[in-house]
Amino acid sequence: MKRLNELMTPACLIDEVKLKANAARVAEVCEAAGVALRPHVKTLKSIEAAAIYAPALMPITVSTLAEANIFAEAGYQDILYAVGLSPNKLPQVNALLQKAITFTVVIDSMAAANQLSQNAAQLSNVLQVAIEIDVDDHRAGVKASDPQLLDIAQRIEQTDNLRFAGVMAHAGASYQCFDAQSRNQMAQQESQQVLLAAKTLADHGLPCTMISAGSTPTVLAAASHEGLTELRAGVYATFDLVMAGLGVCAYTDIALSVLTSIIGHQQEKGWVMIDAGWMALSRDKGTSGQPLDCGYGLVCDAHGNVLDGWYVSQTNQEHGIIEHRDGLPADPTVFAYGNMLRILPVHACATAAQFNHYMVTNDNQTCSDSWQRINGW
Repeated sequence: MKRLNELMTPACLIDEVKLKANAARVAEVCEAAGVALRPHVKTLKSIEAAAIYAPALMPITVSTLAEANIFAEAGYQDILYAVGLSPNKLPQVNALLQKAITFTVVIDSMAAANQLSQNAAQLSNVLQVAIEIDVDDHRAGVKASDPQLLDIAQRIEQTDNLRFAGVMAHAGASYQCFDAQSRNQMAQQESQQVLLAAKTLADHGLPCTMISAGSTPTVLAAASHEGLTELRAGVYATFDLVMAGLGVCAYTDIALSVLTSIIGHQQEKGWVMIDAGWMALSRDKGTSGQPLDCGYGLVCDAHGNVLDGWYVSQTNQEHGIIEHRDGLPADPTVFAYGNMLRILPVHACATAAQFNHYMVTNDNQTCSDSWQRINGW
């Protein structure tokens, strides 16, 4: 066990106490709604972390086939790959099917259905296929009212080695909902649209065993999830400044931070220099459109307490610049050369992706464990 001040910086820290509390919060929501939870493991991409918020008997969602492979080897039996499938990935998909797991892929067009159907003979086991529904004009998916929806499902169902699984949706537009009312409305819209798609298909003899929806803001919204078979969410495990800016969580709920060292000052500019640049923090500025722009992260002391007004204003590859919003000078005791600070992430998925492993703390003073991360696609 090491003390945090003995770690090489920059280092990615996980507060295990907060991680467990965040996991419990979403699990309780799903239990109260009577809906299964299919956690998205894409934020931390770690078997050790998933043991807390997505134990091996649970179905999970992944964003890469690399994740799917490692999680399958770890004993996970029901995996949804929630990124539109491209033909070049079929060999890796087939390798996963050979592990005797239930593996579901996602498509949203006749072009994809036709391509998959034409190549299905090379699959060694049955592949589950879900159709992504566009519920908010935000990203991928076919509209619930689009006649193509039925054509896609029929093409899947009529092809040997393919099985139509159902429908799924992700309300990405919820990341622009800055109050509880708009989040509740978006969550209801998400459910209504995916349920409409499922009803249309069922009415034509294509029942959906999977009716899946979710994003962290909509899962935690006060909306009915009746009729859904499962909810999906991912960043809730750690939360981040984007979620805090939406009002979904508090800064004190954020379970991931970057430990960094002060390496210099530019006194006349009010700058404090740190050894965490964009290679550690990422260049995600997801709060730039929110009421409070957090730059590249908010600054905390070495124990994780937010230092009011201090944020990372600029990043270079290995240098970060922190300053006070109101131009206040740096307290020489807090910001002395060599002192350690912690930076809360703007987007936890992007920040976590900069590291190969996470250092785990339970007391914000010592490191109790190290968890490996799955990288690549």
